[in-house]
Amino acid sequence: MEIVAIAAGGALGALLRFSVAHLSTKFLTPNYPWATFIVNILGAFIIGFFWGIFQRIEVSKHLKQFTLVGLIGSFTTFSTLSLDTVKLLQNGQTKAALAYLGVTNFLGLSMVILGYLSAQKIHKFVWA
Repeated sequence: MEIVAIAAGGALGALLRFSVAHLSTKFLTPNYPWATFIVNILGAFIIGFFWGIFQRIEVSKHLKQFTLVGLIGSFTTFSTLSLDTVKLLQNGQTKAALAYLGVTNFLGLSMVILGYLSAQKIHKFVWA
């Protein structure tokens, strides 16, 4: 059952990631890795949020694995972040590469904290 939960979450996360990539190419500048940036920042918030919720509410191990490992694990992608950074460097866009890496990491950490704190506030408001 554990593997099924992770696989189901992974399939959903991959489809969501594909959707973000598709939409970002339609609406944003195509020569910048916006899709990876968006999913990593959004995913950081979501993982922080669910981490905060799961600390307050008793949920099954399978739901945690579905959400944190499957869904968010396949939605976000550090490996693509790394590849996109190298591509920017190869194209001579050193400043853009360093900014992308720095901003993504800073915002990613900030979003995990913000997601966690949001979950704590919602828990107090809804489930208190």
